[in-house]
Amino acid sequence: MSMSYKSRKRWSLVILLIGLPIYIVAAISLVAMLDRPNILVELLIYVGLGLLWALPFKAVFKGVGKPDPEEDEAE
Repeated sequence: MSMSYKSRKRWSLVILLIGLPIYIVAAISLVAMLDRPNILVELLIYVGLGLLWALPFKAVFKGVGKPDPEEDEAE
């Protein structure tokens, strides 16, 4: 079952406003537990974690910035 445009838009806001800050704090805490590694290693960790958080939510964010497709069908 696919989500409607409105529900995807709402979930994307929840993910960005609540989930992403929590994930950022967790990523910073993870790097802090590693006793501040080399700057390149730290950069790779942040880039990897930055890509990793978005993969599960790809379907939620897909098409959210476009006009509502259901609205076009109603007209």
